[in-house]
Amino acid sequence: MRRPLIFILLLLPTAAYANVVWPALYLETRLFSWWAISIGLLVEFFFIKWLFTLPAKKASIATVSANAVSAVAGIILVPLAGIAWELFPGSVINRAFGWGTFNPITWGVTFALGCLVNGLLEGAVYKKWFYPKFRFKSKAFLWLLVANSLSVGAAFTSLWLKPVQL
Repeated sequence: MRRPLIFILLLLPTAAYANVVWPALYLETRLFSWWAISIGLLVEFFFIKWLFTLPAKKASIATVSANAVSAVAGIILVPLAGIAWELFPGSVINRAFGWGTFNPITWGVTFALGCLVNGLLEGAVYKKWFYPKFRFKSKAFLWLLVANSLSVGAAFTSLWLKPVQL
């Protein structure tokens, strides 16, 4: 008798709390715009070609491959990184300053987390398939973060130039 009752209760209309958002969700939508992807691929191509001294064809394949992996995994990881920030330490900072979710510190951390998540994912691809000498504790990784900051920065900047319309 319990199972039908639970099923009936599940069919009752209830308030859905799907309106919870945080800055990483907004950034995620812009990271998948055609122009942000184009800027990212172009910028990162030149960085990868220079950084790993790869021929143009191999640098192109490496850049597209790494960005494909970071796009697919980033769909989950960028928002998860953002919600992890929101749960702690973001909630502590928000409470201390009386701020809401969309504050300057959280926006800055969102940008940094977007760069870091993409850099780690892309770095793993480069290390595994294109440049085995790549080390995460190196200047090469810092340059990879710089390249990602330019592409993530383009998406991030667009949030102020053309805000999300609800």
